[in-house]
Amino acid sequence: MEEKVLEILEEYCEEALTYEGDNMMEEGIIDSFTVINIVSELEDAFDIEIDAKYVVAENFKNKVAILELVERLLEEA
Repeated sequence: MEEKVLEILEEYCEEALTYEGDNMMEEGIIDSFTVINIVSELEDAFDIEIDAKYVVAENFKNKVAILELVERLLEEA
């Protein structure tokens, strides 16, 4: 799972893989358009639905947060 998530991040924002901070959006690493693309790819790759309530800066602040979100949604599925 982690490998696939990182692959998707690399496709849309390679810088996200090495980012160590706590707010990729605020620091201009990713924008809302990129987040939407990542969400779409994650949904397709893992056959999950990422509800709009999960598409918030907190869940996309760095790669660890994104991995945790996917893991949580897979457990709920």
